[in-house]
Amino acid sequence: VQLQASGGGVVQAGDSLRLSCTASDRTFNIYAVAWFRQAPGKEREFVADVSDNGLRTYYGDSVKGRFAISRDNVANTVYLQMDSLKPEDTAVYYCAASSSGGSSLHAYDYWGQGTQVTVSS
Repeated sequence: VQLQASGGGVVQAGDSLRLSCTASDRTFNIYAVAWFRQAPGKEREFVADVSDNGLRTYYGDSVKGRFAISRDNVANTVYLQMDSLKPEDTAVYYCAASSSGGSSLHAYDYWGQGTQVTVSS
């Protein structure tokens, strides 16, 4: 399955953004999907994931209460709503699909190309 991430941009601290991850076909609907992010000079970090049916979500500690992940399996799309953005949220955000899900990047077989999010103070 091919994934296309979009929705990044340059915003100010406290603003919101919504990222989208759109898949090339409906096989997407059998996979858990996650968002990871990578800031310059840092390792790729787990942000959030959602189960194949959308009923289970899990968040990294740094984004709990500010970000929300959801999916629309009719549209083959997973969303990441990011509120109360902080400068430390600045990173390239990647979406990824996995048959098992979870917070380990090694569990994910399919990756999108990334979208840049920049939060200015």
